[in-house]
Amino acid sequence: MNVASLRIGTPAGPHWQARAFFASAERRLEAERGQLPPWGVVAFGAGIALWLVLADPAAWVAALLMAGAAALAGTAIGGRLGQLLAVGAIALALGLSLIWWRSEQVAAPRLERPVIVAMTGEVLKTERLVAKDSLRLTLKPADPGLPPRLRVSFPLDEADALGRGLGVGATVALRARLAPPMPMLLPHTHDFARDAWFAGLGGTGRALGPVTIVRPAHETGLDAVRSRLDQHIRTRLPGGEGGIATAFVTGDQGSIAKEDAEAMRRSGLAHLLSVSGLHIAAVVGFFTLFTLRLLALSPSLALRFNLVATAFAAGALAGIGYTLLTGLQVPTVRSCIAALLVLAGILLGREALSIRLIAVGALLVLLVRPEALAGASFQLSFAAVGTLVTLYSSKRFKRLFERREEHFLLARLRGLGEMVATGLAIELALMPFALYHFHKSGLYGVGANLVAIPLTTFVIMPLEALALILDPLGLGGPVWTLTGWSIAFLLHVAHGVADTPGAVAMLPDMPRLAFGLIVAGGLWLCLWTRPWRSWGIAPIALGAALTLAAPMPALLVTGDGKHLAVVDATGTPWLLRDRAGDFVRDMMAENAGFDGDPPPLAAYPRARCSWDSCVADLGASGRTLLALRSGQKLDWAELTRACAAADIVVADRRLPRACRARWLTLDPPRLRETGGLIVYAGEGRVATVRDQLGQLPWASP
Repeated sequence: MNVASLRIGTPAGPHWQARAFFASAERRLEAERGQLPPWGVVAFGAGIALWLVLADPAAWVAALLMAGAAALAGTAIGGRLGQLLAVGAIALALGLSLIWWRSEQVAAPRLERPVIVAMTGEVLKTERLVAKDSLRLTLKPADPGLPPRLRVSFPLDEADALGRGLGVGATVALRARLAPPMPMLLPHTHDFARDAWFAGLGGTGRALGPVTIVRPAHETGLDAVRSRLDQHIRTRLPGGEGGIATAFVTGDQGSIAKEDAEAMRRSGLAHLLSVSGLHIAAVVGFFTLFTLRLLALSPSLALRFNLVATAFAAGALAGIGYTLLTGLQVPTVRSCIAALLVLAGILLGREALSIRLIAVGALLVLLVRPEALAGASFQLSFAAVGTLVTLYSSKRFKRLFERREEHFLLARLRGLGEMVATGLAIELALMPFALYHFHKSGLYGVGANLVAIPLTTFVIMPLEALALILDPLGLGGPVWTLTGWSIAFLLHVAHGVADTPGAVAMLPDMPRLAFGLIVAGGLWLCLWTRPWRSWGIAPIALGAALTLAAPMPALLVTGDGKHLAVVDATGTPWLLRDRAGDFVRDMMAENAGFDGDPPPLAAYPRARCSWDSCVADLGASGRTLLALRSGQKLDWAELTRACAAADIVVADRRLPRACRARWLTLDPPRLRETGGLIVYAGEGRVATVRDQLGQLPWASP
């Protein structure tokens, strides 16, 4: 017998290694048992995300079966690891099932093709879109042959001429051109059709001619309050300051001028325009402190009642009222839930803000609206709060910035360092989400937010609240002046930062795999507390590497074939149609990673354009493009020869069968199958909207 084989602890092969792995995992999970419940919420959200990514009923069923098998396997394994596997698999299956069920529940008739109709309908919602110079109405049409909910826009000056009778509850008559909800125009862009599906919208359009009020609105309740506040604030603060002030009070961003909204986005201050955590915290904190100080003036009340609990109740009611006033927007509801949980936690003697609390808030939102997971608002909000909790619970951060007995100047410097470190951490955490959803991220947002957040929280909002309180007494004028000056300073900061060279980082595309790896790594860093949390850096680094290695697109084509952009080696998109609208121009620029206004293809040195068509070389790939851009009849023989000489042909009209390119022929019949697409000519690869959406219920048939 070999004596060496009897030594204790000698590996006995794969079986021993498996046992050692499970034993190590059990020890780690036991040490982190308090952090396990949030992973159940992560698995629930992963199920929702999996439904969106798989985009195929057969794949959904397969995923549910695999989740069931994993749950059984976890039960068989036992221990913490088995429990985590089983609970995670069940939560994943529940998340996938919930959004599948909800997508079926909200299904509503949709228009199949554009139509022009004369209709009457009840106004369900009004939205002022100053940047587009229009008023957008959500209508419930009286005609049963139309979808039950439509969205129609018409000029803002005509809406103002109709007066206050045009509001929620009014009945209007109009003639409009309606179309199916706008589809996703290019892969990896915003999915407007998904928003319309879950909102129950069956079509959108624009009024042709005047809108007539059949029955004026008699707004009651919060709708009336919100409408009067909108008009009152814009009367007291005209111009850009009034749009910002309206957004702070009622959550209506439609009154904000386009240039101001763009400056806020580029400077990293756009989050201030959405009524969310900052605004809810300001309202709840103000009313809590005000109530506590007011009640403490009475010694008898202070001795007989728990004033802290009473003040918290007043703050909670104020937060709920503010949420109702702003129209129950998703970010506001989410922030209100979080604020109420924080207040409840403090009263129960628990930690005021923790990862568990964030997980509970996320779960409550997803149970009601699982589709919110796909939105940038949900992701940005919880990423920011999760980063804050993780940062402030870090021992190293506490050692550097916790309060201590020291000189006044040193304490102020330490506080400033804490603000800068917090801003940097949040900017870094939110950058992947901004790049994935918007293809851009502000680089100077930390400095801008160091000024804008205290200005908004401690100056603008209190001044605006005070002005509204004093207006019934006729004393609000001076306070409105101060409010206007402070908002003007905020806009000055936003425009100054936005106009600074290099203020925005642009990215053509972040692959889904890269985004998923970065999110998974971030969750790993935030949800664990032991040193092994640093393992999350690996998937983040891999996701960043995949993002940097992603190829530059060579050609962007919308699903109707009318608009395309040739992207050169520098990332500049050259537009086929010189008069493309702002929306198309911005979309092409973002998807090319270009910070500026796209130039016309006719000016591209490697293109030759006539009134009818353009021929362009697609960079180093050596491929050529033929794009038709007029409706004039072309010589058949000349057209077929030009098609045969090109690698890619794009047209917004049906091409003759003899017109076939060497690689891709894209005309309306083909584009109806693919939707918008991105061509990576160097790789010989095409990404399409159809491939991304698969068989999701709102995908175009």
